[in-house]
Amino acid sequence: MNSQRWMSRQFFSFFITWGIFLPFWTGWMIHTKGISVSQASLIMSLGLVARGLSTLFIFPFLSGKFSSKTLRTGMSIGTLIAILCYIPANSFAGLLAATLLLHLFYPALMPALDSAAGILVQNKQLKHYGKSRSWGSIGFVVSGMILTVFTGALGDQVILWALLLGMLVLVCLNFMRAPVILSEKPPANRSKKLGMLQLFRVKHFGIVLMIVILLQAAHASYYNYGYIYLQEIHAPKYLIGVIINIAVIAEIIFFLIADRSFQRFSVGSLLAFAALGSTLRWILVFAFPNVVVFCISQALHACSFAMGHYAFMKYLFKNMPPTQIPNAQGMYSALALSWSTAVFTIFGGYLYEIEPRYAFIGMIVCTIPSMLLALVYRKLDQQAGEQMETNK
Repeated sequence: MNSQRWMSRQFFSFFITWGIFLPFWTGWMIHTKGISVSQASLIMSLGLVARGLSTLFIFPFLSGKFSSKTLRTGMSIGTLIAILCYIPANSFAGLLAATLLLHLFYPALMPALDSAAGILVQNKQLKHYGKSRSWGSIGFVVSGMILTVFTGALGDQVILWALLLGMLVLVCLNFMRAPVILSEKPPANRSKKLGMLQLFRVKHFGIVLMIVILLQAAHASYYNYGYIYLQEIHAPKYLIGVIINIAVIAEIIFFLIADRSFQRFSVGSLLAFAALGSTLRWILVFAFPNVVVFCISQALHACSFAMGHYAFMKYLFKNMPPTQIPNAQGMYSALALSWSTAVFTIFGGYLYEIEPRYAFIGMIVCTIPSMLLALVYRKLDQQAGEQMETNK
């Protein structure tokens, strides 16, 4: 089968649902279940904690017991059941229980997909990771645009049914034929030999992980306060959705050209460029509080997020043993994409209350250290390469 097309379809299908859940789910709980903004925020924050626990511990453990195909199928079914639990839930406790259950399964599908891509790349069955991943970003944009039309016409209650339909399609896809290597069970003794701490024995993993944690944490203010900041600087309401999607479009373009245009760049160089682009992005937002400059800064999402993510994946494909990729993905998802964002959301919120622009410039406490670390890693990697050439 065509592994490139299969991987693209998987990314597209998952991110169709993620494009419904991430921007709309908090609003759906507030408007259709009648809870307050503070209650919804608490529920989603606790869900973020559960997400980190799931991707850091549960996902790597299950990856040592089941094949990639079985794991993705089981998690998608668990997600579908969790979404169904929202239908009868009408109290704070009921919605919290459903959210915690959802976050045990749903977010783990993201590292599961990247782990599957890693296995295919290392076995020469997936040539262009960036091209396949770009279909995920396309799915995210498409679902958001379509759902905006339907919510405008039918109300917020359609959000639940859209997510249910999207997840049902994903479950069906996961039951279909997949590349044979993804159906192979891991070695029976893998979980005994490969603990999470073993990752740090892989050359430079610790420093690379710290760089991407800082890079992803720097998006905390944008993810949580970007929408209200656009209102603060008097962006037209009908254009806010378009302005936010500029970042995703930039991400799509980067992933489409990354395999061809950045193949010769080292991981260290890519991480340094990502940190530089991120620093410039938040300086622009702070220094020029107007809609036009904010739109320009959105294009730098290609650096701050997409390039950083691509560099980390490139590092894993090159250095990480296939059996350790799920562990690495779980740690990345928990520490970089969940917990660090949660911590810096609190920091950004404190700064936002003082002055909205401070929430964005405050993120350079992440980006500047990440740039310095990236330059250190780049030098270490070059020295290791030179040493290897000398030994030959």
